[in-house]
Amino acid sequence: MPIQVSKSQFKPKSLEYFRQVQETGEPIIITDHGKPVLKIVPYMAAPDDLLQALRGSVTKYEDPLEPVGLEDWEALQ
Repeated sequence: MPIQVSKSQFKPKSLEYFRQVQETGEPIIITDHGKPVLKIVPYMAAPDDLLQALRGSVTKYEDPLEPVGLEDWEALQ
């Protein structure tokens, strides 16, 4: 269960709480008058961002059974 901290407790120790979330990966819930208002969680890249690096790197072969790179073989020349 995530740690719950009131706004008044969070404010003076915010950097300490940020480091705690970063190191442990556990979220912290900030409350106002006992009601949850914020949730601090570690940053994670969106899955789309991770796949963006692969865009355009896949080669499409029209005929996948056709030999590839025949001109690179010295023995065939």
